[in-house]
Amino acid sequence: MHPLLARLRPSWLRHTPDCLLCHATGGDLPICTGCEAELPWLGGHCVICALPLPTEGLPCGECLKRPPPFERVEAPWRYAFPVDSLITRFKHQGRWPLGRLLGELLARHLEHAFAEGLPRPAALLPVPLAAPRLRQRGFNQAQMLARWLGDELRLPLRSDWLLRVEDGPPQQGLDAAARRRNLRRAFALHERAEVRGLHLALVDDVLTTGTTAHFLARLLKRAGAARVDVYCLARTPRPGDA
Repeated sequence: MHPLLARLRPSWLRHTPDCLLCHATGGDLPICTGCEAELPWLGGHCVICALPLPTEGLPCGECLKRPPPFERVEAPWRYAFPVDSLITRFKHQGRWPLGRLLGELLARHLEHAFAEGLPRPAALLPVPLAAPRLRQRGFNQAQMLARWLGDELRLPLRSDWLLRVEDGPPQQGLDAAARRRNLRRAFALHERAEVRGLHLALVDDVLTTGTTAHFLARLLKRAGAARVDVYCLARTPRPGDA
C-alpha cells in the first residue's frame, strides 16, 4: 500500500470492511473500487467556487462579476446520487459511518490538492449550527467532518471561533435572495478568535449557492484573515443543469 494511504487510514478502518454501498468485501476503505468509480466526481468546474461547468480551469460568470471573499472551494463531487443520499443519511439520520467514509475520501482529495500546490491552511473552521438546531439534531455534521479532516491531514481545528448567533429557517429549499436575508446577521466571531494574518479553511457538507461561505469568509476577512478557502463534500450545479 502507498505510505500516504496507509497514513490516511484510521484505526477503525485497518481491516477489509464491506462496501457500505453494495456490501462487497475487501478494500482499503468501506467502499469498493467499482462503487467509488461510480460516484459523481466533480469534473469541469469554476476555479473559485467549484460550480460545475463544461470547461476546466476557468472562473464562472458570477465569480468574474462579483468575486467572493473566499479564494477557493475544494469539493470532490457534484451533489448527485448516490452522494446526495449518503450526505442526507449522515446529516439527518445520524449514519456516522457514511459521514466518516465521505470524510476519508475528502481527506484524500485534499492531500492530492496540497501535493498539486494548494496552500495548506493554518486551521479548519467548521460552519457553526445555532444552539436550537444543534439540540434538535444532536450533532453538527460540519464539526464532525472538520475533526476527521483535522486528524487525517494534521491540521488544527478551531471549532469555537465561529458562532451562529441567530437561527433562521433552514437554508435548504430557500432561493439565493432568501438565503442572504436569512444569514445577514446570523454569524459572529468569538472574542478569543485570533484570525489576523491566517490562512483558514471553512468546512461544510454541501455548497449550494455559496451564501453561507460568503458571509463567513467576509466575517473572517474583515477580522484580518489573510485567506479563506472552503472544503466541502459536494457542490450543487445550477438549477436546470445536468
